[in-house]
Amino acid sequence: MRMMPKKRTPRKKKSTSNKVNCRDELEGVDELSAIADNAESVRLRIARACERSHRETDSVTLIAVTKNFPSDAVRVAFVSGIRDFGENRVQEAASKYGELGDIRSSLRLHFIGHLQTNKVREALEISDVIHSIDSLKLAEAVDRHAAEIVQCLLEVNVAGEQSKHGFRVEDLDGAAKAIKALHNIEIAGLMTIAPLVDNPEDVRPVFVQLRELNHRYGFRQLSMGMTDDFEIAIEEGSTMVRIGRAIFGERR
Repeated sequence: MRMMPKKRTPRKKKSTSNKVNCRDELEGVDELSAIADNAESVRLRIARACERSHRETDSVTLIAVTKNFPSDAVRVAFVSGIRDFGENRVQEAASKYGELGDIRSSLRLHFIGHLQTNKVREALEISDVIHSIDSLKLAEAVDRHAAEIVQCLLEVNVAGEQSKHGFRVEDLDGAAKAIKALHNIEIAGLMTIAPLVDNPEDVRPVFVQLRELNHRYGFRQLSMGMTDDFEIAIEEGSTMVRIGRAIFGERR
């Protein structure tokens, strides 16, 4: 799978695993083995979706989302060949990935959850890419605290759901222009979270619209597609899919 071109070596942090909602350990050999098998199955599904849409398989980056799973799960996924990982919470990510000193420099951490401005400094210390820039205020905070150029994606609430964060489509032009003027942010692309539906085909128009927006702005990366809909997202041009449950099983 193709990876983003830049990476940062984070400062080591002390573990605070007693303060985060993360499973302390996997249940045993069977669960560890299942992660590797699931990862291979997901890669095969990605390859088939790429074939259907006449794309190269390495045009899609698989991001394994490890929210609520321990560092052992990351290690198994890493051994299975995954190098890109996603986290939703700053504190959990700092604790978990602080336990991976021997492999940390070989993996890339994508922050994909809602990011509060008071967590930006810590998020920058651990993240290689931020997918969830959802306001100009947040972008300005990232720009202010960044020690170097940070690759970011703008989160777009394509479906206009009240329960979700992200720029409204009609506000994206102004936001993109303002954020492009910042010194320490490189806009790599756009990200969206599609509505939860029974039939994945129902969210295809959401992915089509985000792809068209991405093309209009000339961005390279398109982060869309999760466990229930990533194959549709790939068919519509996604370059990064964020997969948790299909690899690690149900969160507990």
